[in-house]
Amino acid sequence: MPPKFKRHLNDDDVTGSVKSERRNLLEDDSDEEEDFFLRGPSGPRFGPRNDKIKHVQNQMDEVIDVMQENITKVIERGERLDELQDKSESLSDNATAFSNRSKQLRRQMWWRGCKIKAIMALAAAILLLMIIILIVVKNRT
Repeated sequence: MPPKFKRHLNDDDVTGSVKSERRNLLEDDSDEEEDFFLRGPSGPRFGPRNDKIKHVQNQMDEVIDVMQENITKVIERGERLDELQDKSESLSDNATAFSNRSKQLRRQMWWRGCKIKAIMALAAAILLLMIIILIVVKNRT
């Protein structure tokens, strides 16, 4: 594969031969590097690095597994929070309904107490009126 960038050297340059040697080396290395990036590490030359890569890959797999577990836990926690929010809203609604019913019952009991007091007062007034009428009738005769 031809190099991507070409360098033009002047013939008058003293270090031209060194530069051309470097360029040749870079061109040779670039083919190997391109092969490495296209095909991945291969051959006995990449043995120790391959172990390191596998080790790093295993660590990445572990991190991915942990992150997936964390995401699952967060989703489950969110679901539990939603359920808890629904239950708290239900409790709040029930508390409001209980408060309204207790106020109604308190009013009913108050009116019932007032009715009983009114009946007792009326009965006492009738009894008192009858006693007064009996005394007046006795005194007239």
